[in-house]
Amino acid sequence: MSQPLLKVQGVETFYGNIRALGGVDVEVNKGEIVCLIGANGAGKSTLMMTICGSPQARTGTVTFEGHDITRMPTHEIARLRIAQSPEGRRIFPRMTVYENLQMGAGLDNQRHFNDDVKRIFELFPRLQERQQQRGGTLSGGEQQMLSIGRALMARPKLLLLDEPSLGLAPLISKQIFEAIGKLNRAEGLTVFLVEQNAFAALRLAHRGYVMVNGLVTMSGTGQELLANPEVRAAYLEGSHH
Repeated sequence: MSQPLLKVQGVETFYGNIRALGGVDVEVNKGEIVCLIGANGAGKSTLMMTICGSPQARTGTVTFEGHDITRMPTHEIARLRIAQSPEGRRIFPRMTVYENLQMGAGLDNQRHFNDDVKRIFELFPRLQERQQQRGGTLSGGEQQMLSIGRALMARPKLLLLDEPSLGLAPLISKQIFEAIGKLNRAEGLTVFLVEQNAFAALRLAHRGYVMVNGLVTMSGTGQELLANPEVRAAYLEGSHH
């Protein structure tokens, strides 16, 4: 077996004295979409942030392409081409759509810039129509598209998506999930996705993990977890969008 692209092993993360993650093991292989589902406050976003180095894991290791990145500062982790579209979108509201994408490209990718912008606009035509509009004036769905587009401008080897469908209308969520699936199929983009909409996430993902109170309690293929009675009872009842 080749080693996983991302491997989280025995990771514990604390906020002060409060243990937010209690020894988490997660793997993401190259070319996979892996999702992490769980209730609000289960520790999903904390795991995302720990992978990016802020906060750092107190025990355990995070390895990327076989290199230990557990103690690396966030900006160095980003340089390894791990890009994140964080919860709450966090675009630059006063900059235009186009300028936001420029910020995402960083200094290394300027020579591919025009090709990359074109690719984002093909993926999210709404952004092309709004390219001169300020980020803060976009709808929630358009801001989410921009947040993902900005992350993709870094040409990531691993894309971390934290709650991409949060607060969005079902139709917009569907477009975003379709775009993620398309990138994965067409370009082999590796995606690690944290999502409250378990049904959509598990349908999209090759594999999934379930997190409860800072611990991974279950894992399996997307299909296995969709069919699992416990998962259905906890996360899927009444949530079919």
